[in-house]
Amino acid sequence: MASHDKLAISRLAHERAKKVMPGGNTRSSVYETPFPLYLAAGKGAYVTDIDGNSYLDFQNNFTALIHGYGHRDVNAALAAQIGRGLSFANPSECEIDLAEIVCARVPFFEQVRFTNTGSEAVMMAIKAARAITGRPKIAKCEGAYHGNYDYVEASLDPPPADWQTGAAEAKAYNRGTPESVLGEVVVIPFNDVVATKLVLERHKQTLACVIIDPLPSRAGLVPADLAYLRFLREFTDRHGILLISDEVLSFRLSYRGAIATYGIEPDLCTFGKIVGGGLPIGAIAGRAETMRVFDPSRGKPPVSQAGTFTANPLSMVAGAAAMRALTEVEIERLNALGAQTRSELNEALAASDIGGHVTGAGSLFCIFIGDRDVKDYASAYHAWQQKQRLSQLISFCRDEGVLFSRIGLGALSTPMADAEIAALVVRFGRALARLADTALSAAVA
Repeated sequence: MASHDKLAISRLAHERAKKVMPGGNTRSSVYETPFPLYLAAGKGAYVTDIDGNSYLDFQNNFTALIHGYGHRDVNAALAAQIGRGLSFANPSECEIDLAEIVCARVPFFEQVRFTNTGSEAVMMAIKAARAITGRPKIAKCEGAYHGNYDYVEASLDPPPADWQTGAAEAKAYNRGTPESVLGEVVVIPFNDVVATKLVLERHKQTLACVIIDPLPSRAGLVPADLAYLRFLREFTDRHGILLISDEVLSFRLSYRGAIATYGIEPDLCTFGKIVGGGLPIGAIAGRAETMRVFDPSRGKPPVSQAGTFTANPLSMVAGAAAMRALTEVEIERLNALGAQTRSELNEALAASDIGGHVTGAGSLFCIFIGDRDVKDYASAYHAWQQKQRLSQLISFCRDEGVLFSRIGLGALSTPMADAEIAALVVRFGRALARLADTALSAAVA
């Protein structure tokens, strides 16, 4: 366990960091007060901080490390490639290997393009949709996260819209976002067919694409309804709009990706995280006819894509090793373990004086506290207003030696089994009891 008096070296590291990085960090997503943990090493399902404290890790670098730390095959592939070269200005066979692996897994993946991040993959997919359709606008779900790109950041965290009164206007996430950008974004309500249809009908002549995450993390980690996805597929088909499935986070839901589990084929799929074996990666895939928009073999393509480190050999070999190890049987085992985890955490919350709800699917889960069931962006938004209590719970879990993201998101990794979930449930129960005691003390005071 690690209270602040056991994190002296992390505290000192943060003091150093504040002098050379704004806020002491280079990823806003890792900011914590008064200071974050600084991690030194990982092995299997566990990480160790620079003070020597050990934690059962459900962060896994924001779900990217599906094999946890130190996977033998991934490490061996990296060690071998380091001796051959870190990166080149020419292609290597490594990128062909990984492309063949992912195209063999997913039926509608005929061709793939790699990028350095998931955000970059989404950006290129949107550019492709605009080039193919000749239209400017995109549609995205209220509250959904699709990376660091002005257009998809719109309406990431606004107060929930009243969809009975009409369409929501796109809201800026970052200060300085041009109004012209917001004017090209159409906001739709996740899992609401009737309201979404009304919005899309008004913009169908100017829409290049609809982008959807089948399991949107920032909209509550609630799975998309089959009826909603079927409606989006039918509507976009009928009006010449591309459907983009953003599976950067959710590609892990099955051996063939997320939207494939619904029996639906999008025009383009963006993915990343787990397919890089722990190294930076993103990718776009689809039918060859659609992916032709990137093809430079007949002159300047409609969409030009480059990048110094795109398809770099280290990410490619690590990704190939990770994907070969992530068999269909292993994904099914991990998904069953995820269902068990959600069930047992829900039971612990129901039995506590705190109450709460756990959402998710496959090997992903998200913890909410309070008496509100989370079923869409609006209910997730209101549940997240208890930020202080959730932050306390996550901090108490850390003291118990368990790590979650700061919004309560957790991801399982293949080194985990029943023993790790049992340990999680016991430690989570102790953290809940401590939170209840804290609340009681505050009420008495």
